[in-house]
Amino acid sequence: MSGSRPVTLAAVTGAHGVTGEVRLKLFGDGFASLKGHKSFNASGSGATLTLKKVRDDNKGGAIARFAEIENRTAAENLRGTTLTVPRETLPPLEEGEYYHTDLIGLAAVSTSGSALGEVIDVQNFGAGDVIEIRRQNGKTFMVPMRVEAVPGWDDETLTVTDDFADI
Repeated sequence: MSGSRPVTLAAVTGAHGVTGEVRLKLFGDGFASLKGHKSFNASGSGATLTLKKVRDDNKGGAIARFAEIENRTAAENLRGTTLTVPRETLPPLEEGEYYHTDLIGLAAVSTSGSALGEVIDVQNFGAGDVIEIRRQNGKTFMVPMRVEAVPGWDDETLTVTDDFADI
């Protein structure tokens, strides 16, 4: 898959306390997935943030402290920043697994070969991933990322079954 794209693991949602800790919304497999990384690229600023410690917030997110963030004001300034890591620092994927970034930008086609559009987003509303596809006319539709709807994908194409392609 797209080996050169960085993978987003978290986003800063705000400051936590007065000493520079930040609250994180996680996009990976929980806060433990952050522990395997010593540094993160911060979106927008191009800065590198060095992880000093991270802990579970017991609400599905995490609380982190970065060496470069020394006070609440600096932590508040990070709100909305996404934290990415180079793809090559992540563990290899098993068959059928994917990173959202691998799917975004793929051409979507039906099982009968009709062009459907382009994958523009991957969302998860709690019941599993949902793929958003933009048609040539600009309209979008969503398809559940389940084998019944998406039987396969590769580096260039995501295939949607004809039943879901007619949405």
